[in-house]
Amino acid sequence: MNKTIFITGTSSGLGKRTALHFAKLGWNVAATLRTPEKETELTQHKNIKLFKLDVTNLDQVQESIAQAIAHFGKIDVVVNNAGMGSYGPLEFAKEETIDWQYQVNVRGPINIIRGFLPHFRENGGGMFINISSFMGVTTAVPLGSLYNMSKFALEGLIEGLYYELKPLNIELRLIEQGGSTENNFRESVIWNKSDEVDAYDHLIQKLTALMANPNPEMLDDPQVIVDAIDNLATGKSRQFRTLVGATANNLLQLRGSIPIDEYLKTMAAYYN
Repeated sequence: MNKTIFITGTSSGLGKRTALHFAKLGWNVAATLRTPEKETELTQHKNIKLFKLDVTNLDQVQESIAQAIAHFGKIDVVVNNAGMGSYGPLEFAKEETIDWQYQVNVRGPINIIRGFLPHFRENGGGMFINISSFMGVTTAVPLGSLYNMSKFALEGLIEGLYYELKPLNIELRLIEQGGSTENNFRESVIWNKSDEVDAYDHLIQKLTALMANPNPEMLDDPQVIVDAIDNLATGKSRQFRTLVGATANNLLQLRGSIPIDEYLKTMAAYYN
């Protein structure tokens, strides 16, 4: 019997590429997205089934999981890929933006995991692959405190879950990715701004310039990230954490090699 993978956030970027990759490998793919009625590429594959899902909507979470299980019979691997980001001074963040950042990047995976746990328990096991970021294990840019918070929280959630799910043969994995050549992250960022205060303008200009013109050498081939997901899903790798790309690995190596005060000063110097 072909294995089945359930992926959140497949409308574009990494999620869509991952769905297509596993479909071509012969897996059944439950591809979830907020607007499945607009999708045309994924529908060309007979072993891909689309399901409407906003990971912050509990009713949709429960319904899409039930529908996927009913359609395929069994889900073997779940990829928590859906995520968003807010940037800008914390001082100017709207209350709803703070809540939204947490709801999508932390509560979303919680919703999905809780929704699948009964299914995995009944089947004697399963796997959750969670797409984090190198910003979940270190900090690297200014004005990203809310995004960092959400990814640090995801890392802690998954590591903490290890102890209660390991005895149930339910496996947990984390992928800490950096930027990629297909990443449309900048287009989906919510910016926290003020037209009345200019105290942060220098940092804002530095960060927006960096996002608009990223160093190509710091961007990974998105297929490398998909291959990391493949390695975990198929058991070729059993790593709990997988840092993908030179940028992520270099940053974590730097952070581990010097005291935190020195690391923070070193990174801050890039934005003076």
